[in-house]
Amino acid sequence: MSALVRVRFAPAPTGSLHVGGARTALFNYLFARGQNGTFVLRSEDTDLARSSVESERVIEDDLHWLGLDWDEGVNRGGQYGPYRQTERRDRYGLNAARLLETGAAYPCYCTPEELEADRAAAEARGEAPKYSGRCRELTEAERRGFEREGRKAAIRFRMPERDVYVEDLVRGSVHFPAGSIGDFVIVKSDGNAAYNFAAVVDDSEMAITHVIRGDEHLPNTPRQVSLYEALELPLPLFAHVSMILAPDHQKLSKRHGATALSEYREQGFLAPALVNYLALLGWSPGDDREFFVLDDLARTFSIDRVSKSPAVFDHAKLRWFNAHYLRAMPLEERASLFADWAARDPHIAQAPELSDPQWRARLATAIGDHVETLSDVAPAVDELLRDDVTLGDSARDVLREAPARSLLTDLASVARSSNADEFAGATSRDGLNELGRRHGVKGKALFQPIRLAVTGSEHGIELPLLLPLLGPARVASRIGSALSQDS
Repeated sequence: MSALVRVRFAPAPTGSLHVGGARTALFNYLFARGQNGTFVLRSEDTDLARSSVESERVIEDDLHWLGLDWDEGVNRGGQYGPYRQTERRDRYGLNAARLLETGAAYPCYCTPEELEADRAAAEARGEAPKYSGRCRELTEAERRGFEREGRKAAIRFRMPERDVYVEDLVRGSVHFPAGSIGDFVIVKSDGNAAYNFAAVVDDSEMAITHVIRGDEHLPNTPRQVSLYEALELPLPLFAHVSMILAPDHQKLSKRHGATALSEYREQGFLAPALVNYLALLGWSPGDDREFFVLDDLARTFSIDRVSKSPAVFDHAKLRWFNAHYLRAMPLEERASLFADWAARDPHIAQAPELSDPQWRARLATAIGDHVETLSDVAPAVDELLRDDVTLGDSARDVLREAPARSLLTDLASVARSSNADEFAGATSRDGLNELGRRHGVKGKALFQPIRLAVTGSEHGIELPLLLPLLGPARVASRIGSALSQDS
């Protein structure tokens, strides 16, 4: 079976790729790679008003950023092309003609107004709207009459009046009762294929073996199964993965925060962290492992461990994953990345420190435990490079004490007389303890005044990391400013 597995990701190119689509693409990719199969990227661009080549490129770029490469598809080619639906109209026409010839489909001349009236009437009766069948048994004379009126026919599929059962790899046997689905349009009056019809023709002609998609497509499945049967085509296996919900268990939307991959990229999330997190939304490896690189996921992933239950997207958990991946980076790589992201802020882009390899390494070490996303870096660097510190009343109270003033005056003197390397030694853990011994203080009495004077806060980066990062000139300036504010 492995050599024959073919799966596809088929987004509509009407905007950027969202996390739900990204997870669908990821599951398809992992299944294909784990089975030594083929991953196809197809563009379902039949919505002519909203689809664009630009959106196709954005989606491709997002997939590349995630590390998901495809074997066949738009801008890649393959023996089953073309892979853009607007370039496959002849294929849909041939298959529609087959259905018309066998009586499995028929022309429909209903106007939008008639269809809306039928829908409203069904709702008034408390029934689920479905096509009334008014064009199902038209005579040839009636059809010619509509055509003389200038009506353009759509083509409707004649839905079989029997139960439909779908054996889903995630949900098991799903039953759709006879009569619950009305006849549906397969070719619109403008000649463009409708989604369900185009998807069946494409999946069949591209030899797709497994259709792995979001469960919002589950209601489409009995329509597609019926089309496969009417066209006498072999069925693929279906796997409908659960919806991704927001923490309030509503459908994930903009009001819950970012949903598009481009937004996560702009916020400074790493692709491996997002891939790792998305893989665990609705899938479990069967043990307590949480961290996977893409190749590990491909070896481990299996459809039978995909959950039926909706997955909840937790932004805090994603940030936690991202922080882990940032900390796991080699120091030099993290230092370069932090400097690049700091330089995105025009206020600090030209700071000479950002070009100093030693300072960049100190920065990556000092703030590594305080950064969850790369967008956190610029504000942190801005705080470090400021010359002024504003003290609150409680900080002034601490700095009024004579031991604190004496300690800070000594540290400022050390800073003014030291170069960067000497100051780094003087403010190491041992160096600060020695400073405390000179003034008969230790612990909070030693560290609190220093931290307040140079940051205005009681919490933050460890002083042996912070002080060399600020540098002797800035520390001396901040201490002088702090002591003058207290006077």
